[in-house]
Amino acid sequence: MASVNFDHVWKRFGDFTALNDLNIEIEDKEFLVLVGPSGCGKTTALRCLAGLEEVSDGRIMIAGNVVNDVPPKDRDIAMVFQSYALYPHMTVYDNMAFGLKLRKTPKEEIKRRVEEAAEILGIEALLKRKPRELSGGQRQRVAVGRAIVREPKVFLFDEPLSNLDAKLRVQTRAQISKLHQRLQTTFIYVTHDQTEAMTMATRIAVMNKGILQQLDTPQVLYDSPANLFVAGFIGSPAMNFFSAKVRKNGNDLMVDTGAFSIKIPENKAVTYMSLVDKEVIFGIRPEDIHNPMFVPPNVSAAEVPAKIDFTELMGNEIYVYLVSGEHNYVARVDPRSRYTLGEETKLVFNMDNFQIFDPSKDRENPLAVR
Repeated sequence: MASVNFDHVWKRFGDFTALNDLNIEIEDKEFLVLVGPSGCGKTTALRCLAGLEEVSDGRIMIAGNVVNDVPPKDRDIAMVFQSYALYPHMTVYDNMAFGLKLRKTPKEEIKRRVEEAAEILGIEALLKRKPRELSGGQRQRVAVGRAIVREPKVFLFDEPLSNLDAKLRVQTRAQISKLHQRLQTTFIYVTHDQTEAMTMATRIAVMNKGILQQLDTPQVLYDSPANLFVAGFIGSPAMNFFSAKVRKNGNDLMVDTGAFSIKIPENKAVTYMSLVDKEVIFGIRPEDIHNPMFVPPNVSAAEVPAKIDFTELMGNEIYVYLVSGEHNYVARVDPRSRYTLGEETKLVFNMDNFQIFDPSKDRENPLAVR
């Protein structure tokens, strides 16, 4: 079993705390993605797991065994870096075989593993070439192949797609997902790109300032973010936030942003009764704001007055940047929509999908009020 466990792991560099009491249990054959902004601690966590950094406190376990004092070469892991780190004077075959040769693996076994990895990655025709003859995507596949031939318990990926162009990133992340399904091995993947995380992961660990903010499936992170940071980080474009108050209007519970006031559906109102007359943050995703002409059926629709600031035509949708009072926000609307800059209009909020956060309880790692 190739389970991985971060058990109260701390990592300090002098007075700076890179990892703050990190606790993550990663199951065998899972594809876990560590995601967060630069400097959040995700790469430090990966390097501690690989043995490239020593933990300050806590334990790291692989397959149930504590590996804090185990040298990197004996941890039975393979790591793919952001930089391809290929030997320029060696062929693709020799680059992939190099680690096995150091371990004095028999030649026939090396040949079998390299050819099998090349077939999996579709680089059989490249084995005699040198890195300078390869594209960026091909070099990245060679780097992945070098990890595959090790047949490790755990694969570690440190932002492996960041050097590729947008189209190639999409293709390569699909290849890595298929690779995980084929190899049935534990993958731990670090990225700052939440789209990569959402499309590839079994579960996602969202980190900020060395602290684990939330650990769950992509859909749960999207639907039920634990706090403002997670809500703003997951989703593209990011969730819109409005400073607001929860107020009672007769039997109705309202969210009042100053520029507009909208009713909270009755089936959700009881959740927010404790917030009446409190300052809150109201959040709604751009994809839950619609042109009134193209509102999906059976949603709790609330009309909001807005002014068109500018638009971005994306082909399959339009990003509409809006102003309501002092609030600036964005909507993803139907491509058939037609707007003029400066136009006064109305948009529809889908009140089946929204978040309300209590700022007094939303610190580094609390649960949002919902």
